Amino acid sequence: MKKFGIRLIETPEEMTLVEQLQRDVWPGSETDVVPLHMLITAVHNGGLVLGAFMDEKIVGFIFGIPGLETTSDGPRAKHCSHMMGIHPDHRDGGIGFALKRAQWQMVRHQGLDHITWTYDPLLSRNAYLNIAKLGAVCTTYRRAEYGDMRDGLNAGLPSDRFQVDWWINTRRVERRLGKRSRPTLKLAHVARSGLRPFYPVPVSTDGLPQPPEHVPPFDDRLLLAEIPGDFSGLKTRDFSLARDWRFFSRELFETAFANHYIITDFIFDANEGRPRGLYVLIHGESTLDEFE
Repeated sequence: MKKFGIRLIETPEEMTLVEQLQRDVWPGSETDVVPLHMLITAVHNGGLVLGAFMDEKIVGFIFGIPGLETTSDGPRAKHCSHMMGIHPDHRDGGIGFALKRAQWQMVRHQGLDHITWTYDPLLSRNAYLNIAKLGAVCTTYRRAEYGDMRDGLNAGLPSDRFQVDWWINTRRVERRLGKRSRPTLKLAHVARSGLRPFYPVPVSTDGLPQPPEHVPPFDDRLLLAEIPGDFSGLKTRDFSLARDWRFFSRELFETAFANHYIITDFIFDANEGRPRGLYVLIHGESTLDEFE
């Protein structure tokens, strides 16, 4: 893959490139494109737009704004990472990780220690980046966060989302973003430990994973929750099955978080004939350091 560079985007001319890239990443709904004037306003008021460029052509971007969160001590400043998009021709090449790492560096320079963002919990590749590679954690499930979405990637399904917490000054995150990053978990590690997913995921004759009919009881402090390894492909082949997975996973994760479980890791494996994705959940009474 060709080399790419990351740089801040601050001019109207380059913001126009970000507008067009949004259309390439999320086709089908012009009204969902964040326009140039909003991007400019954001960066002039503490927001960040970073672009990935290859031969001076934009191939990825990330956009975030300052925000406030409610705590027991009152409002607290954070960074809200609103959008990240990679051109379809340049995915799986490390661009997303590089954009998030650059964002991590810039937000730390702003004096903040917390970044949040949302993503579809059924997208295994996103989960692998956000949880396994970057070290974000999750205890928040938001139903229909964006209402009825109209773009080609999201139309037709409830826009349920995880909101993740990225505590950017922690040892956990620094171990993942440093020069000697922590290796990600593999299915082989799980097999050697004797740990098994806490519900079966049978595969139909046409090769599609089927969700369980019911969420099982949460009896152990460490759980593996499996999701489709390729939810986008599953949705294309069997939309009703995709809806079944949405409603099963909604009940699963809402129940887990209500019972004080935390998502701390993710396993993605595409080497067993079909891609598989598994979330690692630990009970909140355990410490994250036990599983680092």
